[in-house]
Amino acid sequence: MQINRRRFVSGALGGGTAAALASWFPVWAQPVSPGIASTLPTVSGNDITLRIARQTMRVDGKVSRAIGINGTVPAPLVRLTEGQQARLTVVNDLDEDSSIHWHGLILPFHMDGVPGVSFPGIKPKSTFVYEFPVVQSGTYWYHSHSGLQEQIGHYGPIVIDPAGADPIAFDREHVIVLSDHSPLSPEAIYRKLKVNPGHFNHQRQTLGGLLEGKDQPLKDRIAWGAMRMDPTDIADVNGSTYSFLVNGHGPRDNWTALFNPGERVRLRIINASAMSIFNIRIPGLRMTVVQADGLNIVPVEIDEFQIAVAETYDVIVTPVEDRAYTLVAEANDRSGMGRATLAPRAGMVAAVPPLRARPLATMKDMGMDMGGSGATGGDAACAPEHAAMGHCTPAPADGAAPDHAAMGHGAGGMKHSMRDFDVAPQVRRDPSVQTISPMPVDRMGEPGQGLEDVGHRVLTYHDLIALDRNPDVRAASRSLDIHLTGNMERFMWSFDGVKMSDHHEPIPFIEGERVRINLINDSMMSHPIHLHGHFFELVTGKGDRSPRKHTVLVQPGGTASFDFTADALGDWAFHCHLLYHMHAGMMRVVSVRPKGEAA
Repeated sequence: MQINRRRFVSGALGGGTAAALASWFPVWAQPVSPGIASTLPTVSGNDITLRIARQTMRVDGKVSRAIGINGTVPAPLVRLTEGQQARLTVVNDLDEDSSIHWHGLILPFHMDGVPGVSFPGIKPKSTFVYEFPVVQSGTYWYHSHSGLQEQIGHYGPIVIDPAGADPIAFDREHVIVLSDHSPLSPEAIYRKLKVNPGHFNHQRQTLGGLLEGKDQPLKDRIAWGAMRMDPTDIADVNGSTYSFLVNGHGPRDNWTALFNPGERVRLRIINASAMSIFNIRIPGLRMTVVQADGLNIVPVEIDEFQIAVAETYDVIVTPVEDRAYTLVAEANDRSGMGRATLAPRAGMVAAVPPLRARPLATMKDMGMDMGGSGATGGDAACAPEHAAMGHCTPAPADGAAPDHAAMGHGAGGMKHSMRDFDVAPQVRRDPSVQTISPMPVDRMGEPGQGLEDVGHRVLTYHDLIALDRNPDVRAASRSLDIHLTGNMERFMWSFDGVKMSDHHEPIPFIEGERVRINLINDSMMSHPIHLHGHFFELVTGKGDRSPRKHTVLVQPGGTASFDFTADALGDWAFHCHLLYHMHAGMMRVVSVRPKGEAA
């Protein structure tokens, strides 16, 4: 059934009443425009010019300040072809330094675009020329790595067509760039987070929720209060200040992707947001995932998937009916959604599902797996390979809850104890590290917070199988644990207790070596971790078809492991892709040195 929301509301309430009440509806449920069936501006060829400048943008009829490229937000789609030599002239018309990082592209390190790591940046009113061979194909994106510019529009998509035949068959494609936008300046958002990390969380538990049985029981609330933790703290910045955009358009703008019934439609979905993890679904239409982070995978049919900041997923949908469908990009804390329409004709609108109940963090999200089960449903507190490496603490044999006081989690707050640090001697001991997860588990087989019991199939990293055999199938010669650390009360973030501003030595690797990286999340926040200049293979038991990615989401209190070959010489950024986490310090430099050179 097709629903014209404006006609439905007007008919039910009367035109005047509807107009008066419309502004009180959530923005995704308000009457929509006739639809914007536009495609992204595209630049291509061997010589491309991109101009960075201040501008304004209009979201759901409201004008706000932005930084765009070539006059658009998102920036133009850069379309390249595998095998070409790309030359991109970037003109910085800003009154401040800027940069462009080519996210997921394999290129010489001095073309990677990270100021202070791989080049000095682009000075105001100056030009920088990026030039590199295009050695891959797939869906990628680009963005500023200067200050907080990415938050206000400095991002855009990249599509690289394969040199030969594309193994993915499709009749039509749409590039879909997801992002978040606030009327507040990014500097103001960051200041508020530093003063009160829960400033934007308007979904805290209430007395009414307790009485209605919607929130945690009182005894659990008391326990969380003793730990000075908030189980509703799922996203630092959310729908209380953000509009969630699809190709630069808000929910009321109704950006529309057209199709002819029966076509195989390829959706290239990019999460270019600053802080928002999205859950993607198209009610009434199943999706077949065919590509992850630009690389082809064995097709897998699903109903929903979680896309972390900086990830890309390509999906195929085949709508056979002459009707509209809603593409839902629901924030992972359920504080709002981006939405768009897939339709045979512009102006059509499908029903928009209401926001689902917000998830609550559990003890597992705190790194305390009370049930003693890992992501795969086994009886161990963590994946076997992690236990063998000594990365986890087994759950109590009798299933009893851990001793919070012994862990330093008692009424005095989440204070780390020496017992905590015994399992992580490399973590620096200072107030920036609130705790060490006592029982982290491998969570790569889980769909993400709030998606465990949605009643349909949700993608997990365990579902991903590389279409082609991995280029390097050697076993790792060594293993390196990296703790994702922070103090949520002070909004301080780091790796192993070390912030980028601490000017520590880079994390060293030797050219060609094969290393297993174990990311251990000691916080109750999700962290999408991105390694520049390399792809890595997720350790999910897929052997020589392990999924290769450039970004991995590490669930709260969980672990994620990947193997990578240090095959790209130079200095590379390694960081959490939540913009304000990176800005607060969750970034380091990885240095790959030639064989024979001292580390």
